[in-house]
Amino acid sequence: MNGAERVYTALIERVGEAQPRPRIEPVRRLAELAGSPQLSYPVIHVAGTNGKTSTSRAIASLMRAHGLRTGLFTSPHLVEFTERFQLDGEPIDGEVLASAWDELQLPLQVADAELVAAGHGPITFFEALAVLAFAAFADAPVDVAVIEVGMGGEWDATNIVDARVAVFTPIGLDHTAILGPDVETIARTKAGIIKDGAIVVSAVQEPEALSELSDAAARHGASIAVQGRDFSLLDDRVAVGGRQIDVVGMAGHAYDPVFVPLYGRHQAENATLAIAAVEAFFGAERPVPEEVLDDGFGGLTSPGRLQLIGTEPIVYVDAAHNPHGAAALVSAVEDSFNFEELALVIGVLEEKDVAGLLATLAPIAHRVTLTPVDSPRSTPILDLQDMAEAEIPGTPIEIADSLPEALDEARGWAARADGRAVLVMGSVLLAGEAISFSRADGWGIA
Repeated sequence: MNGAERVYTALIERVGEAQPRPRIEPVRRLAELAGSPQLSYPVIHVAGTNGKTSTSRAIASLMRAHGLRTGLFTSPHLVEFTERFQLDGEPIDGEVLASAWDELQLPLQVADAELVAAGHGPITFFEALAVLAFAAFADAPVDVAVIEVGMGGEWDATNIVDARVAVFTPIGLDHTAILGPDVETIARTKAGIIKDGAIVVSAVQEPEALSELSDAAARHGASIAVQGRDFSLLDDRVAVGGRQIDVVGMAGHAYDPVFVPLYGRHQAENATLAIAAVEAFFGAERPVPEEVLDDGFGGLTSPGRLQLIGTEPIVYVDAAHNPHGAAALVSAVEDSFNFEELALVIGVLEEKDVAGLLATLAPIAHRVTLTPVDSPRSTPILDLQDMAEAEIPGTPIEIADSLPEALDEARGWAARADGRAVLVMGSVLLAGEAISFSRADGWGIA
């Protein structure tokens, strides 16, 4: 067992990240016992419903192009656990992570004991994970950390940071059983990451979400810049391998067109938000140098987001798992590709809006293969079939017992005619499973 495997094995013995506890003081106490590493570098904190990881990666890439050493914390991982902790754009070395974990053991023991003595549950998987990331970044050390919120905001374990910049990607419905039944309530929880005197940078939002963000900013004496009002994506054009975007920054500076090597209008929006976040960090009156944009976006990747994993036949994976994310995916497929027929391989966790997700996918589905996700939370396959037949009528629907079986079936169908492709989607877990299987089976390129 290597260092990273040892850390992950120890972490998964704790309450899992799918069952977060709405509390923040135990995480703050654990970090305090560890020397409050999250206070040793400036932080850009990223919350929202969709686009958090892509936006976080874009911000970190631009900061590296500025010459800063970066830490990037995102969740969940697709294949390797170390993907969650990136130093200078690369997953952290497993032994370096293990060393930080070993240093965290005494603080964990003390925090666990205090919580149990008070009648509370011990530190959870994600609470320990967040403090581990903060400690690893402090040890590096980094010049700046880009921290993606795990779930919600106000009581998320990452919210012990004192973020100079709070970034909000589009807020929609997801995790409603935990975060609340409507966009207003969810936005209120996410707005909890705004700190006194911070700069808030927001994507275009539903009016009720923007109202909550604006109210929270006012309470904390924070300024707020909103896309479409204070900075803008003027134009977004399909280009070979991605998008060409024209952006006007917060100080009114019109940037030269820049290439973003990602697919879909939503990725152009994410890139625009990233530019504004970097402006906010350095000072809105200072435009991001053009060479920084070219360098930062030139090598940008977004694993699990319309990621090509096979070419004979063509197979993509995407981590979209709610209707809002699926709508962005459908738009990207229709805008950027010209497949004659597309087979969807779909698996969804049962806490998601499965019917809404399937209905959104209907316009691009020529064939559907349903599969379980490798998780006890996977939607039962017969329930998934019933919803697929109702929401994607008139489309051939197949059932597979596992993702390998589903991929074999869908790839076989795609190989029988020109112009066909396969898209695996519905869950981050499923996307990661597809990448791993493609490699193990010898046809993957990712």
